[in-house]
Amino acid sequence: MTLPKIQQIGPLEIEAESFRIIESELGESPFPTEEFAVVRRCIHATGDFSFAENMRFSPGAVHAGIEAIRTGKNILVDVNMATAGISRGLLEKFGGKVICRVAEKQTAQLARDKNATRSEIAMELARNDNVGIVAIGNAPTALLKVMTMIAEGRFSPDLVIGVPVGFVNAAESKEILHHQEFASITALGRKGGTPVAVAAVNALLRLA
Repeated sequence: MTLPKIQQIGPLEIEAESFRIIESELGESPFPTEEFAVVRRCIHATGDFSFAENMRFSPGAVHAGIEAIRTGKNILVDVNMATAGISRGLLEKFGGKVICRVAEKQTAQLARDKNATRSEIAMELARNDNVGIVAIGNAPTALLKVMTMIAEGRFSPDLVIGVPVGFVNAAESKEILHHQEFASITALGRKGGTPVAVAAVNALLRLA
C-alpha cells in the first residue's frame, strides 16, 4: 500500500493554502466577495463544501455584522464552546466581548421554574447586554427564542447568525430565520454547528 504524501508547509502558510485549495476545488462562486469570505471560512472549519450550497444571507447581513463589531457591540452565543473559538483578540480591539449565559446558576434555576431549556433562558437574560450579533450553532430553542423576542420588540440585535445542527427543529428554525426581515445568516438543512457559527463570526471580525 502506498501511503499519502504529506505536504511540507510552514505553520503561517497553512490557512492561506487551505483557502487556495477551497477556491480551486469550488470553482466560481455565486457569492459576493464579502459573503464568500464567510462561506469560505465555514467550509474551512468543517471540510464540507455543501455550505457553499446551503448558506443564505439576507440583504446587507455582512455589512450589519461588520458595523456591529466596529461600534463595539457584544456577541451573544448559545454555548460556552463558542466563546473559546471566537477570536477575542480581534473583537476586543473594537471594545466588544463574547457573552454566554447558559451555564449561570440563574439560567438553570429559571429554566427549571419555566420548564424551558437553559439555552432559551440564556437568550432572554442577555437581551439587554448591548448585543450586536447573536451566533447560535447548537440550540434551535435559542434561535426560536431570539426570533420571538425580536418579533415582540424586546430584542434588536444587528445580525442573527443561526446555524444550529441536528434533527429536532434545527432545519425548521433555520428555514423560519431565512424568511425574516431582519439581518441574518443561516445554513439551510440539518447541517451546521458551533464550529460554523464561530467561523462566520471570525470571518466578520477579519472583514471588520
